[in-house]
Amino acid sequence: MGRDLPLPDNYHQILQQQLPLLDLRAPLEFSRGAFANSCNWPLMTDAERAAVGTCYKQHGQQAAISLGHQLVQGEVKQRRVQSWVAFTKANPEGMLYCARGGLRSQIAQQWLADTGVVYPRVKGGFKALRQAAINVIAQAAAQPLLLLAGPTGSGKTRLLKQLQAVDLEGLANHRGSAFGRRLSAQPAQIRFENDLAAAILRVNAGQPPYLLLEDESLLIGQRNIPHPLYQAMQHSPLLLLEEPLPQRVEVILQDYIIDLHCEALSQSAEQGFSLFSDMLCHSMARISKRLGGVLYAELQQLLLQALAEQQRSGDVSLHRVWIERLLRQYYDPMYYYQLQKRNLAVLQRGDAPALQNWWRQHSALC
Repeated sequence: MGRDLPLPDNYHQILQQQLPLLDLRAPLEFSRGAFANSCNWPLMTDAERAAVGTCYKQHGQQAAISLGHQLVQGEVKQRRVQSWVAFTKANPEGMLYCARGGLRSQIAQQWLADTGVVYPRVKGGFKALRQAAINVIAQAAAQPLLLLAGPTGSGKTRLLKQLQAVDLEGLANHRGSAFGRRLSAQPAQIRFENDLAAAILRVNAGQPPYLLLEDESLLIGQRNIPHPLYQAMQHSPLLLLEEPLPQRVEVILQDYIIDLHCEALSQSAEQGFSLFSDMLCHSMARISKRLGGVLYAELQQLLLQALAEQQRSGDVSLHRVWIERLLRQYYDPMYYYQLQKRNLAVLQRGDAPALQNWWRQHSALC
């Protein structure tokens, strides 16, 4: 079955270009992690897959295959094939896969072929593509790395977007600090790693002098940087982004107050402000022990005053007061202590234009 149908194994191209993928695994499998631009149109539901799995254990492969065909036949089969055909028409450059490139994807590929649609099936399925992603990250850990560091609010993410770099926080959908949670959920760990591999391939395609990343802790929210890459980052040189405190306050105000408030209102016009204010108060509470009782109480009171004024008049200026104090009395001392403790080589330091010029000069030499 399906012997003459296309069976590509160009895993790096699939990852780098984030080609459309028809994921035939059951919904539970898909929820544990998938690839960007993948769509779950399963051959079997979770219940059907569980029944076939039990049959396989008790009666063997042939009995399980027979049960699968009994469960997916007639109108059920027709509806599922129609959904696959629709996907292939919308994504002619795509491919399909199941967990290991076995029976499920073979059956689906053949059923598509029976309708006149010849569609590629990823050799080895999700498992092979996933292993390719893991290998990409491991290989990246062995290449020259460069970390963009700088105090909180210096605009590191903004600078990364202007350079040939991997945005770890963007991939993890989290800003990396106690205040960094976004309204939308973080991706599953497997999805984060798959997207990271794709980003590494895209950046490396330009042959930069270093793989440039933001200096991060192991955890970005609830997603962890893969161990080999994180270990390599601990010994990599730095670019230090240095911006004046007033400018950093404005960056925090824009990202964590103005933008977050707009995002919350877009989700719910009625409950948006409550959602926004609750997120800020909970974020402050997360670091209360590290702030100490007195400083936490003062900052929380300033935050509540700023929120009240914002809700009353729309004026966000009072937020600058607690933001500046939080930077000066908490984030900056912690940042400089960690920087001195790690004692990493600094290749260049300065504001965003200075670092951009340095990067362009070194990229031109490659």
